[in-house]
Amino acid sequence: MTYDKRRLCIPFRYRSSNEADDVKFGKVVEVLMINSTSGPGLLFPKGGWENDETVEEAAVREAIEEAGVRGDLMDFIGFYHFKSKTHQDEFSPEGLCKAAMFALFVKEELNSWPEQSTRTRNWLTIPKALQSCRHEWMKDALENGFCKWLAQNK
Repeated sequence: MTYDKRRLCIPFRYRSSNEADDVKFGKVVEVLMINSTSGPGLLFPKGGWENDETVEEAAVREAIEEAGVRGDLMDFIGFYHFKSKTHQDEFSPEGLCKAAMFALFVKEELNSWPEQSTRTRNWLTIPKALQSCRHEWMKDALENGFCKWLAQNK
């Protein structure tokens, strides 16, 4: 079985909280999602990687290109499989893709980035992000990958 290899990062930041529910921690985790250029719902930055770069370098590059953010790539979270109509070809007629997912701690939001004319940034709490995910596999990556990683690394 042949997969189109993709990489994905979940950009995140900590925001101070003024809400009573968050007093225990004093900060709220927000994740950055971008609009899809092909339909409703929000996505995490993702894409393929060039032959001359590592999967980690590709994840960082995609965050800059699609979401206009820079930061520290924290950890590899896991692999996620999905189907993509846009990646159906003779090597993968079913459009099977395998995405390597990373957590990216955002340190800088760029004023200008390559895809800013077609992408909008949206900082969301994790519950709101789960409601906004366009794809079930991304929801699974957020809930069962990123959230578990976050709980282990607090």
